[in-house]
Amino acid sequence: MTSLKKYLKETLNYIENDSYLIGRVWVPENLSGPCVVWIKNKNTFDLTHKFPTISSLLESKDPVEELNGINNLKNLGNIDKIIQNSPIEERDPKIPWLISPCDLQAIKASGVTFVSSMLERVIEEKARGDWSQAQEIRNNLHKLIGNNLSDIVPGSKAALKVKELLINQNLWSQYLEVGIGKDAEIFTKSQPMSSIGNGFEIGILDDSNWNNPEPEMVLVVNSKYKIIGATLGNDVNLRDFEGRSALLLGKAKDNNASCSLGPFIRLFDEKFNIQDIKNAKINIKINGLDGFEHEESYCMKEISRTPEELVKQCSNKNHNYPDGFLLFLGTMFTPVMDRDEPGKGFTHKIGDIVSIQTDRIGRLTNRVNYSHLCEPWIFGTSALIKNLSSRGLI
Repeated sequence: MTSLKKYLKETLNYIENDSYLIGRVWVPENLSGPCVVWIKNKNTFDLTHKFPTISSLLESKDPVEELNGINNLKNLGNIDKIIQNSPIEERDPKIPWLISPCDLQAIKASGVTFVSSMLERVIEEKARGDWSQAQEIRNNLHKLIGNNLSDIVPGSKAALKVKELLINQNLWSQYLEVGIGKDAEIFTKSQPMSSIGNGFEIGILDDSNWNNPEPEMVLVVNSKYKIIGATLGNDVNLRDFEGRSALLLGKAKDNNASCSLGPFIRLFDEKFNIQDIKNAKINIKINGLDGFEHEESYCMKEISRTPEELVKQCSNKNHNYPDGFLLFLGTMFTPVMDRDEPGKGFTHKIGDIVSIQTDRIGRLTNRVNYSHLCEPWIFGTSALIKNLSSRGLI
């Protein structure tokens, strides 16, 4: 397997020194366990005595003000050294390593929020998860409607007219329903405490032969539905499973190590806010052991629903999130470039290095492996409570 360490060197590139970055590291000393940390001037300050969970910090009235009012924090070490210690096969168990930057929050996702990825979902469905049929369906679909859905406002009268037209042409799909209909697709991506962090292996199923990464911006929202900050995420997708049936969404999306978040949460302040999310450019780079390389970028400006609307649809009167939630905003990444067989497009191979980057939040890097071979998830919510209690933190 390719070492992750050289890819992790760029984790914090392009982030302003005065940005407010919070996250979690695992500290092995004494009673080992997770610590909530504040990254400042490359130092890793322990906040756990004040805020035992990330969720509790984000529930405070003003997290940035809280950080500025805390003194005499323990320094756990240089953050670059901690990041480099994250890959399990190269980890020194005597020093801290980086883990996912969330804990008790629900992990939600919105799908089909970009036109290009919406059409790919239609293709998956029409192909019944069979990649060999995808290119022909793609060509036929583009001949009929092209990309002219990009100007359609979801739920508008114009969208309803397009819906009627496509139904008459026998092209309507459940993915078009959530792509241009009034109701967004909101689903649970992963269980609280199950996400992996920067430098970990990310998982696909060993019986999937058509899958891809999904680079996404992720909003961090507290229990009062206030957007507190943002991070990056990889919402891995198994195209063959979901394409066979949307009822297999859970199997296609929620598996061991299939949800990656990080490297840190950047809190909103006077220099960084929701407008920066809307204007962000997200870059993805894939490097395979077979010499395959692919790099592309997309702009959040092309999203069909605003981030605020997606948060509203996730947190309406029918839903409560007492510990807050993280919301994946969807992806524009369309894996249509052929890797091996013509017409199959892209699919992962074991050992692929996936890096997702945006200038003001950092770089999230993971290596692909089978889910059952990734580092197992054994530290859940009950373990966290016991651990914090044994350390005298709750």
